[in-house]
Amino acid sequence: MTSGRLKVVVTDQVFPSVDIEREILAGIGADLVVADGTSQGVADVAADADGILNTYFPVDAELLARLPRVRVVARYGIGVDNVDVAAAAKAGVTVTNVPDYSVEEVAAHALAMILALCRRLPSADALVRSGAWGIQSLRPIRRLSAMTFGLVGYGRIARRLAASIDALGGSLLVHDPFLRPAPDGPHLVSLEDLITGSDVISVHAPLTADTRALFDARRFAQMRTGAIFVNTSRGPLVVLADLLDALRSGHLGGAGLDVFENEPPASGLIDDVPNLLVSPHMAYYSEESLRESQRKAATQVLKALTGQPVDYPVTP
Repeated sequence: MTSGRLKVVVTDQVFPSVDIEREILAGIGADLVVADGTSQGVADVAADADGILNTYFPVDAELLARLPRVRVVARYGIGVDNVDVAAAAKAGVTVTNVPDYSVEEVAAHALAMILALCRRLPSADALVRSGAWGIQSLRPIRRLSAMTFGLVGYGRIARRLAASIDALGGSLLVHDPFLRPAPDGPHLVSLEDLITGSDVISVHAPLTADTRALFDARRFAQMRTGAIFVNTSRGPLVVLADLLDALRSGHLGGAGLDVFENEPPASGLIDDVPNLLVSPHMAYYSEESLRESQRKAATQVLKALTGQPVDYPVTP
């Protein structure tokens, strides 16, 4: 690296290339370096870095203390639970995310899981492949327009999903402690009323101290018999063992999970769990969303390092 040039470090490389970032940052004379994703490796290569781009790598107070020149930490994704935002603020480091890059994708993924489970498609597929036929073992299946859908959290993704639910004719309940009732807003209810009043629950909440383990055995027991539960948000919002018990007992009619507290889940943990549809933390993904994330995250670094207001500041 040429002396005096800006330096930006990618802590954990998860994209096919970083050509987009490299091109954007070259516009301000910044060199882009990809670290190896290990704690020591990142600390070593970023010791003289001005900016950090990260995905899953934890950026905590200890690491920030070892990076005296860093002025911005830009996360490629939406959640920032792997960044110590308070420690960054104390150190004068700007933290950004990209809250709007995969809205369409996650909403579509949640809807796909909901429709597949409501229409019992995984079970129907397995039935036909086994050589069986008929609908007897797939009953009951309900008309979508006769069902009530509960959304926990009502940010960009949930609002996009709500539009699809409305198009299908379903009734909608919303719980979001940060929203206030409005004449043209959704039907806001308490979490308890949403849980007891919904046929389908889809979770779209951030991971915080208040939402960790939000859905546990008590919450699942409160859900309607045969209800469907979908989580495309954050794995730790759900006590997985309690959800699996609710599925095995038959109390829940189905569950769709794109995220887990520990990823991937332990071998054998979800084997033979009935009516469970899973995917490998891919709801955010499309080729277009990845490029959008890279472009917007790199742009936040560029703005922070050139004294411009960032588009997506994250505060404690």
